Amino acid sequence: MQPDLLGLEITKGELRRLTGINPSNVLRPGMMANREQRLGFLMKEVRVTLLLSLIITGLIYGLIILPTMGSAIGLGIILLIVVSLAVVIGRWLWRRFTYSKTLINLLNEVDRYHAVIQAIDYLDQMVASGNLASNINDRETAIAALQFTREDIVRALKIERLLRDNKKLLADNQELFNNNLANLQALQISTQASEYAQTLNQSLQIDLDVQSQIGKLQQSLR
Repeated sequence: MQPDLLGLEITKGELRRLTGINPSNVLRPGMMANREQRLGFLMKEVRVTLLLSLIITGLIYGLIILPTMGSAIGLGIILLIVVSLAVVIGRWLWRRFTYSKTLINLLNEVDRYHAVIQAIDYLDQMVASGNLASNINDRETAIAALQFTREDIVRALKIERLLRDNKKLLADNQELFNNNLANLQALQISTQASEYAQTLNQSLQIDLDVQSQIGKLQQSLR
């Protein structure tokens, strides 16, 4: 991947700083569409669920069942199953109330944004191998569009974080509600009908969806 693309990525560390959470803990469509991320998330959930279930079951069995009923392996197995189901449901409810729908949607836009970066990287490889005609101007325009989109995504994540942590502080930072839509639309007009131009259209659609989420956040301030 070329350096200008690498510099546009929003790293997990930056996402953690912007949102105040571990983004890998937030289940979202983009994550489930990625086989590696999906498997990683599910394996992590299985490990956490198993560990919590064993600890809780062990405590209940050792502190309540053994002293009152003695050894009861069958009851212990049933208890483990019930506790495991309770942990799964509990974690699902915890996610539902901890991570807002807006945050999930914004993180999904981050996944889409990174998919556009990967698409440009693929086009770069095609150009390097001689399988695609080089179009430097449209590539530069696509990179500029990604930069604008990145800025708006970061702004949206900051707004969502401030809304969770300090609504008054958000009201004092109205400049966060500025956006680059006009700049993106101007870039769209300047491009030709090339593969790189298609990625610009994707960036514009992502930005439109991000602005839709920001609009919902603004409504919650009223």
